[in-house]
Amino acid sequence: MKRLSIAIPENLNDKLCNHLIREDKDEDLIFALWNESIGSYRETALISELVFPEEGDRQRHGNVSFNPQYIKRVCRIAAQKNTGIVFIHSHPFPGWQNMSNDDVIAEKERLSETVEVLTGYPLVGMTVGSDRTWSGRRWMYNENTNEYDIQWAENVRSVGRNLKIDYTDFLVPSPKFSKQFRRTRAVWGKINHEKLAKMLIGIVGLGSVGSMVAEGLARMGMEKFVLIDFDKIEEHNLDRLVGSTKKDIGKYKVDIADRQINSVGTSAKVDINKSNKSLYEEEAYRLAIDCDILFSCVDRPRARYILNHIAYSHLIPVIDGGIQVRFEGDEINGFNFSGADWQLQTISPNKPCLQCLEVYNTSDVSLEMDGMLDDASYIKGLPKDEYKKKNNENIFPFSSNLASLEIFQLVAFAIGAGGVYDFGVQRFRYNPGMISQYYDRECKKGCDFVKSIATGDKYIKVFN
Repeated sequence: MKRLSIAIPENLNDKLCNHLIREDKDEDLIFALWNESIGSYRETALISELVFPEEGDRQRHGNVSFNPQYIKRVCRIAAQKNTGIVFIHSHPFPGWQNMSNDDVIAEKERLSETVEVLTGYPLVGMTVGSDRTWSGRRWMYNENTNEYDIQWAENVRSVGRNLKIDYTDFLVPSPKFSKQFRRTRAVWGKINHEKLAKMLIGIVGLGSVGSMVAEGLARMGMEKFVLIDFDKIEEHNLDRLVGSTKKDIGKYKVDIADRQINSVGTSAKVDINKSNKSLYEEEAYRLAIDCDILFSCVDRPRARYILNHIAYSHLIPVIDGGIQVRFEGDEINGFNFSGADWQLQTISPNKPCLQCLEVYNTSDVSLEMDGMLDDASYIKGLPKDEYKKKNNENIFPFSSNLASLEIFQLVAFAIGAGGVYDFGVQRFRYNPGMISQYYDRECKKGCDFVKSIATGDKYIKVFN
């Protein structure tokens, strides 16, 4: 059985907490709908819609119970929309919440079989404490016992302007302290460092920037990685690919990153899953949606399009960065370096997407799918500006600066260290050597990716 996670768009999380956490300390309840996100080793229930109780739907008496009319209405809606059902209730005390006997009776005895028979999906249950800490689970049919067994979610993630993850500690224990990362822990703080170390972090693209991100996170004490890159090391990669040597030419970049993480990592244990396939192939794609957060260290438009989809449809934030190097001159007299910019941003619901930020061009996605971006005759036939853009250069100091800025984006987004929760869209300009920040960017009206939030792969198919 695959592991379980639950993810909630931040705006729905706020509505849930406002409804469930009452000033009078009474418990309350609500039903919601969920879509599935199926990774290689983990399945995620994506909370997509809340179905608020109407008059006569529930009884509050300190504790709370639902009436049959409420669950019947929710089942009709779920069947129409082909979604699963979530039963959510509150407890009037803080922290991670276990289940009372009444909770078990409500979910296991009253709901689990009915919900699965009517919707085709297992019942998902969630409980929130008075401090907005979540626990979650699902009920899976056991053919041997003819009963429904509980499977606890390893975490519940609220995804939006920031990332909040509540863990089930007996499934995801805190990392053991190591003197090797004591300075990192001293800066971020014990609790914040544990939050980072517990995350399953994916890196898509293990070239110059990706290899540096991987090493930086490993040295910080991160424990769990997914590495994705189809490419092999060539001679021209050696001037900027961390961990690579001349003996590694011809080897897969993911294998070198794996070796480097294990070599320099400061955690007592490291767990790595990797794929040497393209992101649009199912093996790599499924590994990517196992993750809590992804680093986009790619330079192709199709991969960015897929990562954009993952950030919104699967509620997995993506930290993306790219470098543009500028030249003056021509092929006859030669090109001279005139400057460079690198831009980075974290994309997630309530933040602007890569397509609306024009990080990639949709026409280039189509060109890549048709194989045109690998066609030398097509590339050389482009105007000078477009030719240089699609054959961009990169060097070690550019990559190392971008990689460190991307790690700062993770720290702000996931733990808000130092009171900084959002760096916005950042753009470093080599000339005059300054970083600009933009906080007012938004998705364009009618953005398809905003419409696809928490829908999984229902509407967008991306792998071959």
